[in-house]
Amino acid sequence: MSTPARRAPQAIARRPGCAVLAVIGVLVLLINNFPAGAVLLLVITGVYLVVDQHKAKQAAELHHIRSLQSTEIARYHAMNPREFEHAIAFLCERDGCLDIRVVGGAGDLGADVIATAPDGRRIVIQCKRYGPTTKVGSPDLQRFGGTCYSVHGAQVAAVVTTSVFTKPAFNYGVQHGIRMVDNGALAGWATRTGPAPWM
Repeated sequence: MSTPARRAPQAIARRPGCAVLAVIGVLVLLINNFPAGAVLLLVITGVYLVVDQHKAKQAAELHHIRSLQSTEIARYHAMNPREFEHAIAFLCERDGCLDIRVVGGAGDLGADVIATAPDGRRIVIQCKRYGPTTKVGSPDLQRFGGTCYSVHGAQVAAVVTTSVFTKPAFNYGVQHGIRMVDNGALAGWATRTGPAPWM
């Protein structure tokens, strides 16, 4: 099942709750006398705005913490495969991608993260959270290569790993236009000292 990536909080002015409060306030003013209705409207609006601003501040702080953590490459090695997929989706979001979906799991046909690059191209990423002694082999690339373009419609296909690629896997990836992001390239992407897979 698709899990949409977290979106940035919307501005307070765009939230429908303020309109609802205004309607309630007008009704209160019509039903009650003006001073009591005005006070009630001010109190309700004030409470709503304080709560909403607190939530927006918490969301901004969480985004900042995730941004800082995303640059610590050791964290990727400590993640389970599902957490790794979400971390890669976060890097895509951080670097300007849109329509980011984490789709990995049973029946994913090789795709773990699907997104739209800042320039509009469709990105399909397979995530391989492997330990240091497990390399991404040619069979991994062949399975992904068999679906990334024909099934998922990739314009940019990439395999991102916390490990490295075997030579046959690397050769297959080069022949089929699959971008390979090993642990070193992932560290560069995460710390913004290297390119994102779609660049």
